Amino acid sequence: MIDFFGVGTQKGGTTALFNALSKHPGLCLAERKELHLFDDERIDWRDPDLSGALDEFPPHSEEALLGDITPIYAYWPNALERIARYNPDARLIFLLRHPAYRAYSHWKMETKRGNEKLDFETAISQEGRQRVAASLGGVSRVYSYVERGFYPAQIRRMLSLFPRHRVLIRTTDRLWTQPEQVLQEIQKFLGVEVRSLASPSYVVPVDTSSAPPMPAHCRKALDALYADPILESAKLSGLDLARWLDPDYEEPMLPEGS
Repeated sequence: MIDFFGVGTQKGGTTALFNALSKHPGLCLAERKELHLFDDERIDWRDPDLSGALDEFPPHSEEALLGDITPIYAYWPNALERIARYNPDARLIFLLRHPAYRAYSHWKMETKRGNEKLDFETAISQEGRQRVAASLGGVSRVYSYVERGFYPAQIRRMLSLFPRHRVLIRTTDRLWTQPEQVLQEIQKFLGVEVRSLASPSYVVPVDTSSAPPMPAHCRKALDALYADPILESAKLSGLDLARWLDPDYEEPMLPEGS
């Protein structure tokens, strides 16, 4: 059975987390990041056969904890509920990135992949967001730049399905500014021996370093939209997110390709 899950957020450092945790001898990560098991709508979820999921893991000791890092799980409808039915004792790791920066990084990736033709301002406007609302189930894997940044609903779902001690929420900021401390906290949370793991390096599946910075007026609009959700996210998670409300806030990591 898969023991723990990295459930979000997309563009929040989950690839770096996957690479770092893969070095721990007491953990066994799937051979590929993002199994996309619990968001797979082709599965008959009335009576799912998930036994094949274990084929995705390399040989490991019986004591090793198995982990799946698929950052769409927190956002995708019913994914968390499916995880809870599959393993009610699972542990969930949720990395939060400043939602405006997350949205822009997501848009850059989809633009580079050729999935997005709209400019960022239009993509995050009511016109652009209508594509999400009009999608099946009101969710979109591609165009959900704004929607995925509404963290409170995702956190509330997690806490309604899992005990608080089985959910660990941290910020992407701290993963870069205090990598050793955050990785130690994650190891303690998972209940494995705390080891010194290599500091995570920022890894992106698509290099978008050629894109210009986020337009200032778009950042201002997103900051206004996300102000209340940031406050609520702080209350639900217990994290200090006050700096995210500063209009002059800049991410502590500005890696190439982010």
